[in-house]
Amino acid sequence: MSGVIKARYVDKVLKPLGEIDLKEGEEVEIELKKKSIFGLLRGWKIDTQSLKDELREIDG
Repeated sequence: MSGVIKARYVDKVLKPLGEIDLKEGEEVEIELKKKSIFGLLRGWKIDTQSLKDELREIDG
């Protein structure tokens, strides 16, 4: 199996948000990527560029 899955970190354990085709005891390599506010804005129906620019000004 290879690909991207979503998971949530709960009680110091990564918990997949869906089924994973792995056998018990099988080892995998995990690359972590946090979601940023800018990634979440992609689905919004607003002028995301203006909002991003304003957030950058606030953040410095």
